[in-house]
Amino acid sequence: MSIACCDDAPTTLVIVTQPFDPSALFGGGGDGENPMAGLLAQAQQMQEKLLSAQNEIAAAEVTGTAGNGLVTVTGNGTGEVTAVTIDPKVVDPDDIETLQDLVLGALSDLSTKREALAQEKMGPLAGGLGGGLPGLGG
Repeated sequence: MSIACCDDAPTTLVIVTQPFDPSALFGGGGDGENPMAGLLAQAQQMQEKLLSAQNEIAAAEVTGTAGNGLVTVTGNGTGEVTAVTIDPKVVDPDDIETLQDLVLGALSDLSTKREALAQEKMGPLAGGLGGGLPGLGG
């Protein structure tokens, strides 16, 4: 039994004498220009911008309020609560529930503002990460 191919020409191996040039695969010129280097530089710039945005968020002071400012909760962008201020007018020993609700409302407002800050700082960066790939801001 024999297997026939296209023609019965013998197979010839070619000896490669020049080093492999990956730029030829990615459309680069014969002078060694590699467009992947540009892509890597863009990725490094994005990484630097991302780190900068993360640092800005972490250093930011965010304030949440409730009851028209009767309760104020201050925190940073990483989720740490750094201060709570309660106006004495809202402290009623017979109505602790209202005070508790105001504190929860201020914490919720703080969380919403922290998320908005993160979206403001990180949103533009996420849009440039995937060029429309799912999960990468496209």
